[in-house]
Amino acid sequence: MKLTHADAEQRLRSLNGWTLDGDAIRKQFTFKDFLEAIAFINRLAPEAERADHHPDILINYKRVTLTYSTHSEGGLTEKDFAGAAAADRLA
Repeated sequence: MKLTHADAEQRLRSLNGWTLDGDAIRKQFTFKDFLEAIAFINRLAPEAERADHHPDILINYKRVTLTYSTHSEGGLTEKDFAGAAAADRLA
C-alpha cells in the first residue's frame, strides 16, 4: 500500500542519509574503491531478489546511488524502507 507523503517523511527519519525525492528515496554510498562498491552490490542483490523488490542502482567508480520506489503502487511503500534499511546494514 502506498504511503502518504507524511508517512514517508516520518519513516525517513528512521534512516540515516536517505533523502526523499518525489515518489522515491535515494542515498549515495561511498566505498574505498570500485571493487568495494561492486562487493556491496553483490551483497545487496540476493537480498533484493529474496524480497522481490529491487532498487535502481547507479555505480560511479566508488560511489553507489540507490533509489527505491514501488512502481506498481505509484510511490513509496514499506518495501522501499525495508530495502533501504537492508542496504544500510549491508554497506
